[in-house]
Amino acid sequence: MAYSLMLASGQILFKMAAEDARERGGSFVVALFLQPRFILALALYGALTLLWTWILSKVPLSRAYPFVALAFVVTPILANWLLGERISGSVMVGTALVMAGLMVVVYGQ
Repeated sequence: MAYSLMLASGQILFKMAAEDARERGGSFVVALFLQPRFILALALYGALTLLWTWILSKVPLSRAYPFVALAFVVTPILANWLLGERISGSVMVGTALVMAGLMVVVYGQ
């Protein structure tokens, strides 16, 4: 679950960096690489790659991967809380379906 929270956090950092780079003007790619949030997000995703590989050394992929779906639940919540983005009804329904699917995987074994 920590992996999914960090994955969602990386998405928030990428979004913040993208907005900052867009506001800066000029070359978007150059502006991105000048954003500390972008560099932090890349570092976080590098660390997540190592963490994911470690997780897969301990847990079957078929059991571990559904937990990645938690990022689809956490990301909109963080986007609302940190970025002020609105959570639509369809996102709420989709999030509930993701959680229901995860419950089937976890408790259906």
